[in-house]
Amino acid sequence: MGRKVTVATCALNQWALDFEGNLQRILKSESGAAGALWLGPGLPVAGYGCWDHYYESDTLLHSFQVLAALLESPVTQDIICDVGMPVMHRNVRYNCRVIFLNRKILLIRPKMALANEGNYRELRWFTPWSRSRHTEEYLLPRMIQDLTKQETAPFGDAVLATWDTCIGSEICEELWTPHSPHIDMGLDGVEIITNASGSHHVLRKANSRVDLVTMATSKNGGIYLLANQKGCDGDRLYYDGCTMIAMNGSVFAQGSQFSLDDVEVLTATLDLEDVRSYRAEISSRNLAASRASPYPRVKVDFALSCHEDLLAPVSEPIEWKYHSPEEEISLGPACWLWDFLRRSQQAGFLLPLSGGVDSAATACLVYSMCCQVCKSVRSGNQEVLADVRTIVNQISYTPQDPRDLCGRILTTCYMASKNSSQETCTRARELAQQIGSHHISLNIDPAVKAVMGIFSLVTGKSPLFAAHGGSSRENLALQNVQARIRMVLAYLFAQLSLWSRGIRGGLLVLGSANVDESLLGYLTKYDCSSADINPIGGISKTDLRAFVQFCIDRFQLTALQSILSAPATAELEPLADGQVSQTDEEDMGMTYAELSVYGKLRKVAKMGPYSMFCKLLGMWRHVCTPRQVADKVKWFFTKHSMNRHKMTTLTPAYHAENYSPEDNRFDLRPFLYNTSWPWQFRCIENQVLQLERAAPQSLDGVD
Repeated sequence: MGRKVTVATCALNQWALDFEGNLQRILKSESGAAGALWLGPGLPVAGYGCWDHYYESDTLLHSFQVLAALLESPVTQDIICDVGMPVMHRNVRYNCRVIFLNRKILLIRPKMALANEGNYRELRWFTPWSRSRHTEEYLLPRMIQDLTKQETAPFGDAVLATWDTCIGSEICEELWTPHSPHIDMGLDGVEIITNASGSHHVLRKANSRVDLVTMATSKNGGIYLLANQKGCDGDRLYYDGCTMIAMNGSVFAQGSQFSLDDVEVLTATLDLEDVRSYRAEISSRNLAASRASPYPRVKVDFALSCHEDLLAPVSEPIEWKYHSPEEEISLGPACWLWDFLRRSQQAGFLLPLSGGVDSAATACLVYSMCCQVCKSVRSGNQEVLADVRTIVNQISYTPQDPRDLCGRILTTCYMASKNSSQETCTRARELAQQIGSHHISLNIDPAVKAVMGIFSLVTGKSPLFAAHGGSSRENLALQNVQARIRMVLAYLFAQLSLWSRGIRGGLLVLGSANVDESLLGYLTKYDCSSADINPIGGISKTDLRAFVQFCIDRFQLTALQSILSAPATAELEPLADGQVSQTDEEDMGMTYAELSVYGKLRKVAKMGPYSMFCKLLGMWRHVCTPRQVADKVKWFFTKHSMNRHKMTTLTPAYHAENYSPEDNRFDLRPFLYNTSWPWQFRCIENQVLQLERAAPQSLDGVD
């Protein structure tokens, strides 16, 4: 009797509601799966990010139509296929895995723990299956009955028993729960666990996923397959693959985290006897297994192994290779940009390039995208080549040099005013030359003068900058009108700059406000931070600076050196003797490093003003007095709440940080606050007074 099994998992770049494309990618992955068990990612039939489209009967209907096509396809024959789709059972919608073999549905397994935090709202559309180790009969739609010759199929929490092994399924979030299904399944003799995920990229997250899978098989033994969605399926998230096959605490196959391949298949040949011998000597596991409650078993007239497999080679364990955070930034948003560009059917990007770190980092991401595209074409990816030719509207074009490709799809624009310095203009031009973008320099002063002329004509008043004797209201209004005119010009050039050059199509406007500035609201509403998409909107200033340094080393973009060493500035106030008189950190009243701390405590640690004050007392005890900590916390919450309304209009941004203030789905908080926080600030003040009375001497030595 055989004992070696070849299993396959995959990462698919699915697109919400693209049933035709989703079907073709599933079929392509199954045809490339050299094994008897194939696992697809979470909800690949409809695409994971359908959101409120899950309410629609169309989504259910088209999902079953795709399932019918999969059942009929010759590439699914003699393979146990595990595919995800929404299913309605007794008028309740479930997120399900449909497992089938040779035109027979073996089991419909509904998800039992739904993802309902952060970016996920599965409880809005689905109901968790709460009947552990229980199955019911599901009446199949007539189109499926005609193919399978089955009236019903088992629906619920069960496992598959083949001739040679036992297979169980857990779905995405269930791996992350305190008592994951794989624990009880493993104790009940399940040897192969599949997990279909829709897990998005966050900086420094990959190790958590790998640790969970390896720990699951380390404690209980067994084989674990993880599939995941990849790419941008139509939203702010980038699903980052990281598919894997593990056994007994070791990884045997690793999928890429970032790539432009729409379909990636991972296979491994493993020996079931290794699972059995591994489990044999874990006495604590075997004692627990002897008391385990059994799962319903669906008997499958099929074997994953062959009779004569003694000489078949088996896979060897490997060490997981992680990307540095800087590499993650260079690859994740770049792949997201590529998906957005090709799927939106635009001809490229327009980026307002100011000569500062943020817009320079955004330009570098487009350049990194061009590098990935050229690399993918060189490796023979025909889909990427076809997409490039469509974007640049040249049927014979083959991208080889990233600078050449960048010149075709990226237009950078430096928008000078009388408040701009020559240094920032030079830095923007030099970076554009090094990455190869089509660069435009223009002056916005005539437009600013025209707009302010209208105001003066109507009111008879002419506002002044503070440097010229004006009030703070005048000063702020004069800054904002410049920023907003830049937004208007950015969209004008995005729509018509290619037309003016005799090239077909329009451009997507890229924003470049980082997550820290968004958190504080240090941006003008509807200024040039307002754009179509923002690839750095979920990345901190600290990480962006590290990424820019990475680009200097990786891409030899020496123009970035002067950008990195220059102080961050909006350049909206008059110059002083030709030099910048305005810096971001001075304007904000806090450093970018402090902002990152505030952001993580507010969102990730879920702290209000008083809790944050108490936490920072300990964190900053060597550098700040309690009074200084209190002042900093009050200032942050005052500014954050004053500007919270700006979060409702943030440009859709790549999600990369768990402290993102993005208002649309991730950070669900009010945008009208009592910005004086009277009760909360009084609690802080009372605590400061107590500390100052209790230990006046100990505070004297703090710098």
